[in-house]
Amino acid sequence: MAWTIDTARRSKYVDKIVVSSEDNEILEVAGKYGAIPIRRPAKLATDTASPEPLIFHTMDYLKDTEKYSPDILVYLQPTSPLRDEKDLDKALDIFLKSKATALNSVYEIEKKYLKTFMADEKGYLAGSVNDRYPFMNRQSLPPVYMPNGAIYIIHANSFKKTGMLFTNKTIPFIMDGEKNFDLDTLDDLKRLRNLLKKKHGK
Repeated sequence: MAWTIDTARRSKYVDKIVVSSEDNEILEVAGKYGAIPIRRPAKLATDTASPEPLIFHTMDYLKDTEKYSPDILVYLQPTSPLRDEKDLDKALDIFLKSKATALNSVYEIEKKYLKTFMADEKGYLAGSVNDRYPFMNRQSLPPVYMPNGAIYIIHANSFKKTGMLFTNKTIPFIMDGEKNFDLDTLDDLKRLRNLLKKKHGK
């Protein structure tokens, strides 16, 4: 979390940083590193809670307590600690110069997944995307991207309308290599420590 807060603090664009949690220790650390700690309601603190209701709660809190309503929302998950302020500012530069209403960070994956099939309700095979791609040469297929969860940017008005961090005018921000690291397990934490040792020479 501290890495993510520090990334936001170093950005030339971000003017307010908030952390939502129901955990006292997390809220204390958030405040220590310069973020506004917001206590998350119990109904939004389940393991299956999606980020969108949390963002709405945060927006309402800021409006009620600080009379603050953001124009652009930047959602940074702490499970992507290798994304830094250069990545964030580059993504924001691209977004602000575009006509898009949202931006999601992604990485490119094998085109072969466009050639996959699914079984329909009658048990017949159908192309996962369409019925052309499974029979096309791989070189002719369009690029395919997987979200990495590092950076989400969206106009606040668009988020209010859709209730999602994705719109029909979402552009990709392509990230490479270790920037796509996603922290989910204890093994991931060990790998992250090794990566940081190599990166910082410690």
